Amino acid sequence: MARFKAKQPSSGAAEKKKPRMSNAERSAYFSRREAAKVLRSVLQGDAHRRAVASIKSLVYSPSIKNKKATFALVCQTLKHLPIIKDVLEGANILNSRWKRQVELVYIITYDILFGQEISFVGEAEKFLLQRKVSLQSALARLLVRKKMKRIEDLLDHYQTPDVSKPRYVRVNTLKLDVDSALIELRKQYMVEKDDLVPDLLKLPPKCDLHDHPLVMNGSVFMQVTSSMVAAALDPEPGWEVLDACAAPGNKTVHLAALMRGKGKVIACELNKERIKRLADTVRLSGACNIEVFHSDFLSLDPKDPPYSKVRAILLDPSCSGSGTVAERLDHLLPSHAAGQSANVDETERLTKLAAFQKKALTHALCFPQVERIVYSTCSIHQIENEDVVKSILPLAASHGFRLATPFPQWHRRGLPVLEGFEHLLRTDPGEDKEGFFIALFIREEGSVIHPSLSPDSSHLSLVERTKKKNLSKKEARIIMPTLFGGMFKMFLYSKPSFRVNLK
Repeated sequence: MARFKAKQPSSGAAEKKKPRMSNAERSAYFSRREAAKVLRSVLQGDAHRRAVASIKSLVYSPSIKNKKATFALVCQTLKHLPIIKDVLEGANILNSRWKRQVELVYIITYDILFGQEISFVGEAEKFLLQRKVSLQSALARLLVRKKMKRIEDLLDHYQTPDVSKPRYVRVNTLKLDVDSALIELRKQYMVEKDDLVPDLLKLPPKCDLHDHPLVMNGSVFMQVTSSMVAAALDPEPGWEVLDACAAPGNKTVHLAALMRGKGKVIACELNKERIKRLADTVRLSGACNIEVFHSDFLSLDPKDPPYSKVRAILLDPSCSGSGTVAERLDHLLPSHAAGQSANVDETERLTKLAAFQKKALTHALCFPQVERIVYSTCSIHQIENEDVVKSILPLAASHGFRLATPFPQWHRRGLPVLEGFEHLLRTDPGEDKEGFFIALFIREEGSVIHPSLSPDSSHLSLVERTKKKNLSKKEARIIMPTLFGGMFKMFLYSKPSFRVNLK
């Protein structure tokens, strides 16, 4: 039998170990990959018009380690994205493998063409760096095609101007009082108290507080006009309060602070990804009176024991987000750059959103012990705001609710398209930096929900409901409880929910 001797490597051909990355190389390597992960989520959400979170929320989540570098890379890549896409198409260098990691390719291409060439350790980096000449040639051809002589002119052609506005923070009074927060923040910044929301502070624009100790330990939260929403609900300590669409949780923990940690806040959220952020926010706040439920708000039975004693509901449902495009940095997204906000698809999306918003507000009115409901959106569109309230007013009145005036000293009110518009509150994205809408419903003392009325029929008389179904009164008395109390309830409350343990 022949014997084969294993080939021994010579001392000169010994296997070389890969050199260790320096700190700068490691930082650049991981920042690009964290930025690519965020960019993928942002672009996918924008393409489907169903963003999981804003750019800032994604970047400043606990899972992102190098937040400053990641945030800068994501924003700069988005600003240059139209150019980057044109350059990559013109260079024709991407194979199927790198097309599957196209967000990372976008990030690295930005760094090669427009960023600082600090380090290009990594397989994707080496692939694109070897094709740098092709990328530069494609960029030069793009300049010729656009009839521009300088790269700066091309950037100005594509870019949207930055929006500058004051930085607002809300003091988490569960951990720190307002005066102590002022003393600490004034060591570095000019700080003023907001004249509308007691716990809100205003700082100069572009103050970067993300690494500030008070933010890191949950003593203050970076919150703007949305801080008005929980304050408008004004729940009393000891109440049971429901936050119907709670993530990312800033309003939820504000409710807990307004209640001084007493009573209970039920935080309901359906989206699996967003509930992780909600749980993190609750932990950071130190609130002990919040229970997080992974559940669809529409699946909650108002008569079930966990919800039958709810006294107030904060309903801030999914909306277009059209009032917070500057804060969310939506002006950097491809859909905004392409002017999709006025197209047919956007109109259809707004119609669907409004239908869901009406359904959610209808459901909120069915909770038997509720005394106060705040309906709010970060939208500037009438279809999501005044139109929703107008369609619900007859039902609200049948349950004993009326519109009340949140923040009477506020000057900007609703559009005059319904009776009682002067009770509604609006903020303007131009003058007030964000566009919010708030409607406050208060139940008149002694009003109750009749148990036989369904959400969809309670504002109709028995005769009207009989005519609607073409039934006799006798048939209506027999069939209506079964139809609306049984089938509708089975449909509405069929989805399961479970509680998230934060301990």
